[in-house]
Amino acid sequence: MFDVGPPPGRPDPGLLDQLRKVSPSTLGHYTDLGFIRGLQPNLDRFKLVGLAVTVRLPHLDSTALHCALDLVQDGDVLVVDQSGDGGRACWGGVVSVAAKCRGVAGAIVDGPITDVFEIRALELPIYSRGVAALTTRILGLEGAINVPVTVGGVTIVPGDIIFGDENGVVALSASSAARWVSGLAADEADEPSWVRRLEAGESLAAMSGAKALLEKGMRPTRANGEQRGA
Repeated sequence: MFDVGPPPGRPDPGLLDQLRKVSPSTLGHYTDLGFIRGLQPNLDRFKLVGLAVTVRLPHLDSTALHCALDLVQDGDVLVVDQSGDGGRACWGGVVSVAAKCRGVAGAIVDGPITDVFEIRALELPIYSRGVAALTTRILGLEGAINVPVTVGGVTIVPGDIIFGDENGVVALSASSAARWVSGLAADEADEPSWVRRLEAGESLAAMSGAKALLEKGMRPTRANGEQRGA
């Protein structure tokens, strides 16, 4: 049995353009929410920003993934939930060529991939759980497209914004992305001045406020230097 949800709504393209100018690691200073954990990127330097088209596979059968490639729009990111199967690769070289031909910006695969050199040659960004030679098959058993999925501890719904680079990846609703993006840009604009101040000899702990917090939280000691008892 297959479940195909409606296509996701499209956010303001300007919001996606703003996200392409900042980094997920800057957002990581402020929130833990939405960060997809345990997956590794296949490329060394890239930026991935696009809308999530979600796929859920029942372990062995990747029929739904192949069909989802007919539904994507230019710049979308395929997000594949393999129902906990960490041993089979649903994504390889042929799927990557099909994805590139359809304008897919990248993929998040909650399982391994295969044909890694072919995929790197295409410069298609993919987050995955490593590599495997054992693969899924086209069996027509069941699956789902454009439904909520869970990958790396994060629930992702169709139309969420996938925001990633070589350091990691996060899934954001359009409203969350709009709330954060201007502050992230301001922080990154300040970074060169922090570098100059550090190179001039200033203390990072003083600049960041860590020193003040440490001093505020230090335990008092006796005037004669003896430590207090437990």
